[in-house]
Amino acid sequence: MELQGLGKLANLCRDLRMASGRSNEKAGPSFMSVLEIDQLVKRFDAVLAVDDLTFSVAPGEIFGFLGGNGAGKTTTLRMVLDIIRPTSGTIRVLGATPDRRAAATIGFLPEERGLYAGMSAIETIVYFGRLKGLDEPLARSRGMDLLARFDLAERAKSKIGDMSKGMAQKVQLATALVNEPELLMLDEPFSGLDPVNQGLLENEILHASQRGVAVIFSTHVMQHAERLCDRLLLLRKGRKRFEGTITEARAQLPASLIATTTADLSGLPGATSATSAPADNAGWREWELTLAPGIDPGAVLEHCSSQGIALRRWDHRQASLHDVFVQLVGTEEVKP
Repeated sequence: MELQGLGKLANLCRDLRMASGRSNEKAGPSFMSVLEIDQLVKRFDAVLAVDDLTFSVAPGEIFGFLGGNGAGKTTTLRMVLDIIRPTSGTIRVLGATPDRRAAATIGFLPEERGLYAGMSAIETIVYFGRLKGLDEPLARSRGMDLLARFDLAERAKSKIGDMSKGMAQKVQLATALVNEPELLMLDEPFSGLDPVNQGLLENEILHASQRGVAVIFSTHVMQHAERLCDRLLLLRKGRKRFEGTITEARAQLPASLIATTTADLSGLPGATSATSAPADNAGWREWELTLAPGIDPGAVLEHCSSQGIALRRWDHRQASLHDVFVQLVGTEEVKP
């Protein structure tokens, strides 16, 4: 059964090929941002699914689109694909409003995976390559290269229905990459993948970024975002709660320190709270301190040194992306 979003994308690409006869063309001029979204709003009757959303993704950038289920991530990606239309606001892909011409420059991996069970792996990839404007020999050549890269060359003629779920997912990824897109959009791409295939997908994301592809992927699994993202956006109920780098995201919450000393750290400058365990026989005790926002742990350490405070232990813990997500977005659907 064909996926709703993927099928619509296929129809758009078919229209492009039939209307313009494009074959194997790359986008003409280069743009500072491959994807630009400005004040985007989408309403479904009384439901405000996307609320005044603005962000951009540059060539070669890996952009994390983070939020729980129902946050508006998939709705936004479908508007970029021109599957659904915005209520208001603008979207530009390679400087142009999304339409049939833009579809052939996009690779899309939907959250709900599905391919034609009766088609072979290579014919599936060729099919989508042709829909995206490639001629048959080039689509087949690229398809075989992708299958070899995914360790599926020997299964090229196997039907999708005869493959394991992991194999079929890799074929679906190949359909998103066969046109060598300039914008690669992955909707919850790690869902249902085993650790080996998760690693393969992470490598493909990095490989695409190194080629200059703008990559945007939605997820609520923080570990993938922490490893991969150059920048990220936190979305809650359709509205942006944060946009920036991983470091900037962690800075949204105060850092903490663990220090072991014989001194009293309850009034330490830069700390908003300080608690300690009982001292041992030699007077050493462990302190846990919460720093005020923006306070550099190194400056606190320098202060202790200048005051002659002896330290047996000094550990600095920055907030994790998981902590930031829970604080700004909530606990709905979050995974560590």
